[in-house]
Formats: sequence, structure tokens, C-alpha cells
Amino acid sequence: MKKKKKKKVIRLFSLRKHECTARCRGTTALDGFQPTTKDDTDNRNPSKTLNKRQASASPPKVLTQTGKKKKKNTLTPLLDVTFTGAFGNFLVGLMKLDRVTVPEESDVDPAIAPCQNPKFGDYQCNNAMGLWSKVKGKGTQFKGHYEESPASEMVDSCSIAGPGFVNVVLSRPWIAKSIQKMLVDGIETWAPKLPVKRAVVDFSSPNIAKEMHVGHLRSTIIGDTLARMLEFSNVEVLRRNHVGDWGTQFGMLIEYLFEKFPSGEVANDQAIGDLEAFYKASKQRFDSDPVFKERAQRAVVSLQAGDEKYRKAWSQICEISRKGYEKVYQRLGVHLEEKGESFYNPYIPGALELLSNQGLIEESEGARVIFIEGKNIPLIVVKRDGGYNYASTDLTALWYRLNEEKAEWIIYVTDVGQRSTLRCSLLLEANELFGMFFQAAKRAGWLPAEDNKYPRASHVGFGLVLGEDGKRFRTRSTETVKLVDLLDEAKNRCKAALIERGKATEWTEEELEKTAEAVGYGAVKYADLKNNRTTNYTFSFDQMLNDKGNTAVYLLYAHARICSIIRRSGKDIEELKKTGTLDLVHPDERTLGLHLLQFAEIVEEACTNLFPNLLCEYLYNLSEDFTRFYTNCQVVGSAEETSRLLLCEATAVVMRKCFHLLGITPVYKI
Repeated sequence: MKKKKKKKVIRLFSLRKHECTARCRGTTALDGFQPTTKDDTDNRNPSKTLNKRQASASPPKVLTQTGKKKKKNTLTPLLDVTFTGAFGNFLVGLMKLDRVTVPEESDVDPAIAPCQNPKFGDYQCNNAMGLWSKVKGKGTQFKGHYEESPASEMVDSCSIAGPGFVNVVLSRPWIAKSIQKMLVDGIETWAPKLPVKRAVVDFSSPNIAKEMHVGHLRSTIIGDTLARMLEFSNVEVLRRNHVGDWGTQFGMLIEYLFEKFPSGEVANDQAIGDLEAFYKASKQRFDSDPVFKERAQRAVVSLQAGDEKYRKAWSQICEISRKGYEKVYQRLGVHLEEKGESFYNPYIPGALELLSNQGLIEESEGARVIFIEGKNIPLIVVKRDGGYNYASTDLTALWYRLNEEKAEWIIYVTDVGQRSTLRCSLLLEANELFGMFFQAAKRAGWLPAEDNKYPRASHVGFGLVLGEDGKRFRTRSTETVKLVDLLDEAKNRCKAALIERGKATEWTEEELEKTAEAVGYGAVKYADLKNNRTTNYTFSFDQMLNDKGNTAVYLLYAHARICSIIRRSGKDIEELKKTGTLDLVHPDERTLGLHLLQFAEIVEEACTNLFPNLLCEYLYNLSEDFTRFYTNCQVVGSAEETSRLLLCEATAVVMRKCFHLLGITPVYKI
């Protein structure tokens, strides 16, 4: 009797968007693997218990959908666990076994992505053929040989679509169980796990004696969101405000202060008037009056030498600026720790000495520079007059963050345009400048040569905020728009809209004020964050305050509606979490549940690639999935009321976490 040809088996154990564990099964050392027992510790490594003949035996039989009883697969219990973190991360144990199975292959991770067409499944492995070729030989040997993966609480079914594409459908009960466990244990259990423990996020960074304007908006908002996502992912984040509080401009500011206040004492913040106007007046004197200019230059020398009188004047100017910034940060709900240019100034000589001892710093036309391969312009670290500049400060700050603060990832959030005044004395594109800066650090051995290794430094560039005329966003008098004025306008417009809807008679003044702030400030943030950060975007109050479409107003109102549904039911949602059961019977329930489950994956991707717009896209799609579910599935008063209320609550919980990560305050009624 002719023997049947044994099938090769593809088993998918971990389903994660970017990095998950699949195993090409067939004639591998894993066959016959048994769990470790107290009396048999050698079973931890299959290679110790199997000889070559045993290793080439046929795969173990499994329980398939045909219902025939097969040999028990000892790995199945590892699958039936509730995951935490990003989807699929809970199968780390099985990931390690891959290396035991095929130790000679370094790249055997599958390419997993959501199915483009939901009718084929939830996830798809796109490189099964390539994996089989690496592990077993020619890719054609795989074709036509597929057996269902072992019974798993997580996987409902697997199927082949064309040569080497494996589609996976997740188990409906498992999705429901995972969501319900999150409701009980908290959304923090879904936090992704990143390969770093401590990061520095350098963002906002205004210049002293200048008011924050719309140009600071993107750095502040994007930086805060990145910090929040990293913090949610259990990374310790050092939020650094690298303010421009040192340099030659302080000579003219101090001398002008002495002219206005000969004693050097400023009675109060109002006495100095508009800080921006004060700066412009001192700059005008500096440019037009040679005597004043000479005094200002001497003032810089006195300041840097530590003269008490000049230090005190400098400190007053910084403090007045700091109070102005803090008002903006409080409105935006942004927390920063200031470590400006002056903080790193004492460390510059030591950092430059390290670079010089390595032979990186050279003399060029009277200045001291670092030449970067492939660049025509060197990085100047000491000017011809012996003074330090922004490059010397930034290199020193990097050294400090790596060696003193022990950061594994340093993230710089600045615009992608020309930077001739902001922390740079060279007229270069920001991407090019940071490329030179990072290359110098790599030459010094401060950073690894490979960009994907830690510690690492990343530049998060972003485009401009444009007016509706397509030019830089400015006032009608061509002045730069002050950030505080922009936020006030957003809040006032929201408040007027709420009053027009009759909320002034229904709510207290405090409720009206807080809702206007939450929606107004949230609208400004979301309008920025929803865009790919590398592009310019047009600022429009009318668009961002629209309650339809992909806006914060629409999303905040959607969340408030969900809260209203739960309140209307009259049920204690906290009690339902303990006693109720979630079941995703209707197709729209399952679609919504699957989307909720993918939350941590999106946060991880947004963190890894430093693109907050991915989270905005996820949030908007979540609200659309909920709307579809609510339209087609009655909640209050239905037979499935308890289950559907739990699904409503899970959606609200995830939406609130998304709002938190975006720095937006949720509203609970409209």
C-alpha cells in the first residue's frame, strides 16, 4: 500500500502587526518537545533530547476542525492566556523557541499585517513561503501542504490564500474575553512594551525675552504627545525645555534694562511692559547706536564672567519670560522641566576636550570645527573669537543626557525648515543640521554607528503652520500670532457656540467655561496632530471647530454620547464589569471589538516611528466603528443590553486614553 506523503505544517502562534512569532513546522527539532518538568530539566532544550533521526520525524498530530482526535500538542496551553501590552507580545516565550528550532537562521520572523480585505481574515502572514525556504529548502515544497494550526483560544481559523499567504481569523470569544479583562484590570494592561527604559524628549524650547507664538505650537504639542505615549509605554521620560537663555542677545537686553531701571531692580512684571516690545526696542538700539552696542558687548563679557549685577539682571529677564511661558503651558496642560543653554554652559569645555582628545576637532580659518564626511560645511564648535555657539551647546547637552542622565533615546522636536536663529548659527535645513550633529556624536563613539541601535538620537521634524493664504500664519498686520491669543480665540469661539445652543441656561458658568476650554484647546491640538508632522498644514478655526468630520469637536461629542448612553441605561457600569459578560455576536460588535484590541499596537507604532497622527487616525476610525455599531445594534432595552453596555464602556475607556495621550481633556456631556 502506497504511503501518503506527509504534510508540512505552518503554525502561527503570535499575531502582531510588526514582529510576531510564526513557526514553519515540518521536520524541525521542535517536534516531540515536551514541557519542562521537575525531574527532566534537559527538556528545556529540545536539541539535548533529540538525535538527528528524531529531529526529522513527522510533525505531531493535532486536533483539527474535522473533530478527529489527534495527538495532544503540548504547546497549545501556552496560547490560551490573556495578553497584556501590544497585541501578540504575550507570546515572548514562543518567540525564544524559534531560535532553538532554527539556530542557524537569524531572520525567521514573519511579516504580519492586518488583512486589507476583512473577508479574508483579521491578520495575514505575507512571507510564509520565504520562511519555509529558509527553514526547509525550496519554496515550492510548501505549496499545497498546509494543516490547521493547533486548537487555540485566540485563533478561530487559519487559511491559505495563494502561494504562501496565511490568513488568520481571531476567535470572537477570545476578543471579548480580552476586552472584558481590560475593563476589570485597567487600560494600563494594554500598554506596549518598548526596548528602552529612559528617554529625553527635547521640545517647545522658546527663546527668552520673546513671547511664545504660533511657531512654538507644533513643537510643544507634538513633543508633549510623544512624551505621553512613551510614558504610557512605561518609559521614564525626561521632558526637557531647552530654552534659549544664553548668548550675545542678553548683552543688549541687560543694558536696555539698566537704562530703564538704573538700579537694576524691576519692581514687577508689568513694569517691564510687553516683553516682545522690550526685546524689539533693545534690538533697535543695538543696531542704531554704536555706543550702546559697545556697552552691550561688554555686558556679555561681564555676564559670562559671573558678575553679580549682570547675573541678577539676566535672572530677572529669564524669570519674567518663564512666567509668560508657564501661562501657555498651563492652558495646554503641558509639563516641562527647564534645562536651557545656560545649564550646559559649564560642561562645554569638558565635552569639547573629550572630542579634541579623540582628534575630532580641527582648526579651520581661525575657528575650531568638526569635519563631517560628505559635507562641504564643517560643524563649528568654537568661533573665531573663542566663544561657544549652539553646536557646542547641543553636543554638550547630548553628552550630558547620555552620561549623566543615562538616557537611551534622545528625541529632538523642531521644525524641518531653515534654522538660522533657533539653536543654530548655520543656515541649514534642520534635517541636514541634525544629521551632521548626530554624525559627529557617532564619530566620537557617543552613539552607535547603526541608527537602529541604542542609545540613539532622533530628530522629529515638522512643517509650518500656514494661513489660509498659503503663507506663514500671521496677523493682518503681518505680526506673528501670539500663542496665548490663538488659544483665547479658540476657547471664546467654543463658548459662543455653546451659548448659542442654549447651554448657558442648562449648565453652571464653571461647566460652560471648562467645556469651552476642553473643546477649544483640544480642537487646536487635534488639528495639528492629525496631520503627518513632516508636512505643512493650514490653520483654520472654522475647520477645526466643525462638529462634523475628523475634528476634536466631533470626537469629544462622540465620547460624550457614549457616556450619555450608559447614563440613560440607569445601570451601574462598575457593577456590570464584575457581573456581566461581553459577547460579540453581531458583525459590527466584532469589528468594534477587534479595533479596540489593536489600540496598543497603534500606540507602539506611533512611538516607534514618532508619528502622533497614527493615533489620531485610530481614534477617528474607532468613533466611526462605534457609530456603525450603535446604528445597527440596539443597546438600551435590548436582550443584549449588558454586553453592549460593556462594549460602550470599553470604547469610552479607549477613547479617553487616546485623548489623554493627545493632551486633550474629554467631555462627558454635550
